[in-house]
Amino acid sequence: MSVAFTKESDAEAVAADLPDRPIPSHANLVTPSGLALIDAALATARAAYAEAQASSSITSDRTAMAQATRELRYWAARRASAQLIENRPPEGRAGFNTHVHFEHEDGRTGQWHIVGDDEADPARGRISWASPVARALTGRGIGDTVRLPAGEAEIIAID
Repeated sequence: MSVAFTKESDAEAVAADLPDRPIPSHANLVTPSGLALIDAALATARAAYAEAQASSSITSDRTAMAQATRELRYWAARRASAQLIENRPPEGRAGFNTHVHFEHEDGRTGQWHIVGDDEADPARGRISWASPVARALTGRGIGDTVRLPAGEAEIIAID
């Protein structure tokens, strides 16, 4: 069928019917900086929603409104479920909001910062507390050997 025979309103209806962003089923633990990130994202979502409501273009308005509504629902839910964790694990133990430094058998070193889901960014060394790597590190101490995706590594520092 040629695109010429489709209704523009059909395309709008599909664009406007966006599925919700998935929300993890586990607890929404956040660091102070993670809570600030959620607050900023929620403010951005509220602004986008207000802008979509004020838009005069009917075609783009429906899509923009659907996107803004979806983001607003997601960030409002994340803010409502956020559990700020300010205390850290006992000294010398890996856990939520700690930087874990490790060394592989071949001498390569690395570090992970264990944080909440919304601030996780593995490329920048931040992993979710619920990830398999963070779970393997949690509760471990300096000198412990852990199995990581890149092989075994020894924890050399925790801060």
